Amino acid sequence: MTGQVRTVDGRVAGRRGQATRQKLLDCLSEMLSSSPYRDVKVIDVARKAGTSPATFYQYFPDVEGAVLEIADEMAKEGAGLTELVAGRSWVGKSGWQTAEELVEGFLDFWRRHDAILRVVDLGAAEGDKRFYKIRMKILNSVTNSLTDSVKDLQAKGKVDKDISPAAMAGSLVAMLAAVASHQKGFQTWGVKQTELKPNLALLVHLGITGKKPTK
Repeated sequence: MTGQVRTVDGRVAGRRGQATRQKLLDCLSEMLSSSPYRDVKVIDVARKAGTSPATFYQYFPDVEGAVLEIADEMAKEGAGLTELVAGRSWVGKSGWQTAEELVEGFLDFWRRHDAILRVVDLGAAEGDKRFYKIRMKILNSVTNSLTDSVKDLQAKGKVDKDISPAAMAGSLVAMLAAVASHQKGFQTWGVKQTELKPNLALLVHLGITGKKPTK
């Protein structure tokens, strides 16, 4: 962790304090992967990190405060998803490659951050604006770039002018997020991961270009 880190009472944490704080966050992340969010208690996080609840409260007001820290860091990484779309071509074979790489990158991001994303989705669904903003920060990184892609294709006469770029991009990203959070569920339907990706990429390509891909 870089930069200045402060305790709850405003003091600047030293190197040792920063290491303890990060260990608490790492342990919390690990616990969220195996336990329901509501069941995670401060005393359990502290015990797992080899420290005390008092130390936990030096750095975080409660478990939710620590979860928001983890979610915020994840959102910063999620902003990089825009690179999967920004400036990429949707014409010919390049278009199919863009769709494939977008799907691959999106699903991979969701798999790696599955535990914290479940908590973010829960908080957002319950109307917590803090979690909602984090969720939208991640989704906007792709939605805005896809919107620009559709506008660009419209300007070149390759996509119908009647299509709303923002509506199309938003719908596709909402679909990607829903599928990404349901990846394990597809297995119960007999759908393999190797089958899911190309079919999802096909839907994305059709949505953006209105055409079947050139492979």
